[in-house]
Amino acid sequence: MTGADLPHVLVVDDDDRLRDLLTRYLGENGFNVSSARDAASARASLSGLQFDLIVLDVLMPGEKGVDLARSLRQTGSKVPILLLTALSETADRIAGLEAGVDDYLAKPFEPRELVLRIEAILRRYGELPEPQDIAAPEEADSAASFGAYRFDLTRMTLQRGDEHIYLTTAEQALLAALVKRRGQTTSREQLQGMISGNATDPAASRSIDVQVTRLRRKFEEDPKQPRYLQTVRGQGYVLYTD
Repeated sequence: MTGADLPHVLVVDDDDRLRDLLTRYLGENGFNVSSARDAASARASLSGLQFDLIVLDVLMPGEKGVDLARSLRQTGSKVPILLLTALSETADRIAGLEAGVDDYLAKPFEPRELVLRIEAILRRYGELPEPQDIAAPEEADSAASFGAYRFDLTRMTLQRGDEHIYLTTAEQALLAALVKRRGQTTSREQLQGMISGNATDPAASRSIDVQVTRLRRKFEEDPKQPRYLQTVRGQGYVLYTD
């Protein structure tokens, strides 16, 4: 890729040292990077430039990261957002997921993990190719239908006829996990393990619940009485497909 073709990432963090470190590291690992020290600066950048992803800190002076994420989603922005949170702040991670962020990463973290998270999000959005050693799903299992909706596991897209239903990457990953275990009850810990490889995250159960609620709003006729994505009390969730 040439510089102009590299994914453009906006790093938003009021910590000058961390912001500069992330900007430099991401730049050395295949990204075109811009930075902003607060929400106001981020808004100015977003008004003039197009980004493929935002790395957004939760705690900033003035407008907080979660508030900025919520505002962007409410105004129709679909740019993927990776939220940086404190390790102990489970509430911030849940609030971010409810606001529509795509993923979160708890501080402190290894810069390489940040790169891997960004690459995973961009692959789900089709901005990066899949690794060559990962095979596509078998054709017979590459899609699942429930009612008027169809989820494509290869493209990670949800359709209702010709209408494309927007999903965050967190929602895509959860729906893919449920589709792969369609008809089988799966615990929150199992789902979290399938999505992130970490079934022991203290925020896992609540974050799965948040994403299930968001998914139901997108394809259930009555989200409060779901037909397809059902709760199995005390055990987890099950997705029934046609």
